[in-house]
Amino acid sequence: MFIFVSKLKKRILRYFVEISYLGSAYHGWQRQPNALSVQQVLEESFTTLLSSPIELVGAGRTDTGVHAHQMFAHFDAEPIEDEAHLIFRLNRLLPSDISILSLKSVKPDAHARFDALSRTYHYKIVNRKDVFEFSMSHSVIQPLDIEAMQKACDLLLGTKDFQCFSKSNTDVKTFICTVTVAKFIAIEQGLIFEIKADRFLRNMVRAIVGTLLEIGQGKHPYTRMNEVLASKNRSEAGPSAPAKALSLVSIEYPEHLFV
Repeated sequence: MFIFVSKLKKRILRYFVEISYLGSAYHGWQRQPNALSVQQVLEESFTTLLSSPIELVGAGRTDTGVHAHQMFAHFDAEPIEDEAHLIFRLNRLLPSDISILSLKSVKPDAHARFDALSRTYHYKIVNRKDVFEFSMSHSVIQPLDIEAMQKACDLLLGTKDFQCFSKSNTDVKTFICTVTVAKFIAIEQGLIFEIKADRFLRNMVRAIVGTLLEIGQGKHPYTRMNEVLASKNRSEAGPSAPAKALSLVSIEYPEHLFV
């Protein structure tokens, strides 16, 4: 007599986790072989609390020192009975510079990176030395020609080849991005540069800011932006602005991903 014992396959769900972090202490989002990353810290915390190896797939890769008010990542796990309690436990376990904002189940094929409709970054420029702003802003004391900088921003709008603003030797299939917002917002301490696009290349925002600052400082006319774009050459663009003033502030997804 033979007895057949069937092994029931464990039910696995996909989750989106919403995160915020200060990037000062980390070598970017993505795991590094010899440096601490945000992804590593989060994966270790999730693995500890869920008692199962967890791999996170992020919506993008913020560079060393860049912050995120809103980052998303997805992971697969057995059903989580009490999502609010897991968030509470994760936030107790995680260091003070990383926070879990929400946790939601999504459709099985939802992808944090490829399903994102847009990403928005802010770059903060202050016009005086301020010890309270130092860690998350770039200080530019000399006056800037804001009108010329905004005209240069307008030349960034649309679907274009942004190779000139990409870090060299970047392994991507295309340098084409669609920028829908590029503008300066006046604040009491200075300026916020806001840029929104469907995708970003490595170092792209910081290289754009560096180029805009050169225009604002009178080193080039605003039409220089067109020349830089046409060159497809990183050396034609301005220097990368410091990472500490850059923050990923929002990511948009289609509503149908969430169940």
